[in-house]
Amino acid sequence: MVASRETARRMDTAAGTARAAGYELSWEERRVSGYPFRLDITLIDARIREPTGWSLSTPRLEAEAFLHGLDHWVFAAPDGFTFTRPVGGPVVVKGALIHASLHDLQKTPPRFSFEAADLTFTPGPGAQPFALKAADKVELHLRPGPNDQGAVLFKVENGKAQLSGLVGRIADGKPVSLIWDSLLTRMSGFRGASWAQAARAWSANGGRIQVRQAGLTAGDALIGAQSGDLGIDAEGRLAGTLEATLRQVPKALSTLSDQGLITRATAQAATSVAQARQTTGPAAQITLIFQAGRTTLGPVAIAPAPRVY
Repeated sequence: MVASRETARRMDTAAGTARAAGYELSWEERRVSGYPFRLDITLIDARIREPTGWSLSTPRLEAEAFLHGLDHWVFAAPDGFTFTRPVGGPVVVKGALIHASLHDLQKTPPRFSFEAADLTFTPGPGAQPFALKAADKVELHLRPGPNDQGAVLFKVENGKAQLSGLVGRIADGKPVSLIWDSLLTRMSGFRGASWAQAARAWSANGGRIQVRQAGLTAGDALIGAQSGDLGIDAEGRLAGTLEATLRQVPKALSTLSDQGLITRATAQAATSVAQARQTTGPAAQITLIFQAGRTTLGPVAIAPAPRVY
C-alpha cells in the first residue's frame, strides 16, 4: 500500500514537472497492482509530448518491476503505439511483440532496450508517408560504458519501404535493412531540457561518435561503414568522416538526380569517382566527408550533411 501510494505521488509530481518545462506527460487512467512481490502499473491512453511537436501515445502501457528491484523496469505496449512527427503527422505502429526494459537510471545513458517484431507502420489521416510500411524486427539498445562512454545499437531487419522516395526506388520492392552500432564519448555532457540543448551541450563538451558498424541495404544497393569519427557542427549537422563501402552507386545517384536533389553534372562526377575506386565487383571504397554542412563523396559535394537537431 505504501509503495502504491508513493508510486502514484511520484508519477503525479513528474507529470507536473514535465508540464512546467513545456512537456506533456498524461494518462486517462492509472492502475497500480502486483502485491506482494511486484509493482505493476497500467496506463490507459498514455501520452508524452515534447516542446518541438514530437509525441508518443499508446492505448495501453504496461510496466512492471519487482519490489526488491525498483531500478529495473520492463514495459509492453500490447495494442501498439502512435508517434507523431512535427511536420509529417502521426504514424500508427502495430506489432506481434512490442516491449522494452530500463534500468541503471543513475547512469548516462541508462541501460535501455527496445524490441519489436512483425511491425506495420500506417500514417494517420492526412499524414505524410513514412519510410517503412513494415519490418520483421526493430531493435534499439543503449548501454553505459566505462570512461564516460555510451553505446548505441539500432537495427531494422527486412523492412518494406514505401514505393516513393529514394530508398523505395533503389530497393525496387526488395527488403530494406539498417544497422547503426557506435560508441559515444563524454556522455556526462549530454544534458539539457530538450534534445537540441543536450546535443549542443554534448558537442561543446567534446563529445564524439565512434562508428563501429553502420549499413543500409536496400535491394541490391548497399552503403556500409566499419569505421568513422563524427561530431556535430554549430548548425546541428554531422561533421567528420566515414570509411564506407558503396554498391549500386550509379543507380542511387541517378535517382537523386531524377528527383532534383542533385544536378545531373554532380551525379555524373560522383559516379566517376565511385567507379574509379571500385576494387572487385560493383563495390567501391569511398571516404564520405561531412564538412561545412555538406556531404562529400571523394571530392564531390553531393548533398547536405545529415541534421542531428
